[in-house]
Amino acid sequence: MAIVVERKRLNFFERLYLPQIVSGLIITLKNLFRPKVTLSYPDQRPTLPDGYRGGPTLVKDSQGRQKCVSCQLCEFVCPSKAIRITPGSIDPDGEYFYIEKAPKEFEINMLRCIFCGMCEEVCPEKAIVLQDEFTFTAQSCEEMIFDKRRLYEAGGTLPDKIMKWKRVKDNADLERDSH
Repeated sequence: MAIVVERKRLNFFERLYLPQIVSGLIITLKNLFRPKVTLSYPDQRPTLPDGYRGGPTLVKDSQGRQKCVSCQLCEFVCPSKAIRITPGSIDPDGEYFYIEKAPKEFEINMLRCIFCGMCEEVCPEKAIVLQDEFTFTAQSCEEMIFDKRRLYEAGGTLPDKIMKWKRVKDNADLERDSH
């Protein structure tokens, strides 16, 4: 059964729609004399606020070593499933024998990424950070899948506050020498 809703009767002044037209013209005239805020992008870049979330990148420590230990937490927490990690093993006789594993492949699909920052929050090593860059261009979809090399190039280095790998390496050296 249909519900009948009674409409309010409009008086003569309300039926003219003149007050709405006048109020629209007043708003237009107010904005006509305000200063313009248009930027000539890309010549003029906008100032980004603190905490701005741009594209994710990988960073190295102050000694140029990769910080990512392939824990895959960022891959699991990513809501858009833009991150793909293939863990790799470390040579037990190599220079970084004290690190359990490192990523063999690390890819971020920038077309799928929603710049939410969950990967940065969950990373225990602070190896993935969100940069200020927000413009990514490419000729094809395949170019928008950033591999490990490209992510490290964009990220650069981020020094650690605590040199935990030095402590772990020193302990591993002591164990190795005692055997």
